[in-house]
Amino acid sequence: MDGFDIFVSILGSTIRLSIPLIFTALAGLFSERAGVFDIGLEGKMLAAAFASACVAYLTGSALAGLGAGIVVSILLSLVHGFASITSRGNQIVSGVALNFVAAGLTIVLGQAWFGQGGRTPTLPTTARFQPITLPGADTLHDVPILGPFYANVISGHNLLTYLAFLAVPACAWVLYRTRFGLRLRAVGENPGAVDTAGISVTWLRYRAVIVAGFLCGFSGTYLAIAQSAAFIQNMSAGKGYIALAALIFAKWKPVPVLFACLLFGFLDAMANFMQGKAIPGIGEVPVQIFQALPYVLTCILLAGFIGVARPPKAGGVAYTKER
Repeated sequence: MDGFDIFVSILGSTIRLSIPLIFTALAGLFSERAGVFDIGLEGKMLAAAFASACVAYLTGSALAGLGAGIVVSILLSLVHGFASITSRGNQIVSGVALNFVAAGLTIVLGQAWFGQGGRTPTLPTTARFQPITLPGADTLHDVPILGPFYANVISGHNLLTYLAFLAVPACAWVLYRTRFGLRLRAVGENPGAVDTAGISVTWLRYRAVIVAGFLCGFSGTYLAIAQSAAFIQNMSAGKGYIALAALIFAKWKPVPVLFACLLFGFLDAMANFMQGKAIPGIGEVPVQIFQALPYVLTCILLAGFIGVARPPKAGGVAYTKER
């Protein structure tokens, strides 16, 4: 395999590894723009992965699995909304609690229902989202440079992959070109002014967390029945936290979120590629170092390379209506 083939392979892997980050970071974007911090993205992703794998296995339908993942994720979002919006509880504590509940409950239910140590049975091909070959991919395959790039980087991904990239301009349009988006951003900056205008702060924030749950449903489903063929305990592996880091790195803006997620996906792809490879003058580096690389670089980037990242002014603050 020559250098260009390696480069194309890493790019294709970068896209596949970035998809759950993109969906999850966009979910956090809606929630946090409305003033509701959502540390529970990890838990919602994990619960959605479990639900989608279970339903896809029982029905043999990937779309049914996607629907189940979305429903479960939205239900957890509503729990978070009730705790942090209606009850005015601590948003960080509520999100962390959701992560703990999802991590424990998926293992317990997986063991009780399937008896496979907390994982679900392997899904048949028909119950998963399959790669889509775009028009012209086979024809252009032998064309130098363009052919391999088109066939392996642009073509050959599943439906959720293309939906993730379409979701970025869609979310940008909703946030910056619609009345709902304008009000959503306003309620994250000055909920008192929104309330004075006769708009329900509570209902706006609930709609934001529902959208967040909807998008997390896609990310969890992607992990379980698109990227993998079953649910494996704790398979989200901290991706919810990395998505939050990407959101901060992108300063809560949709298009920069895409590039931040691609960057973290690239780091993950490079870590996978370098496992077992010898570095000239050093030799083979322990695999654990490369596995930790994306997380270490996440901390480095957030610590010193993004400048001042200012969250919405009312973020994390429960709103109490003045009487």
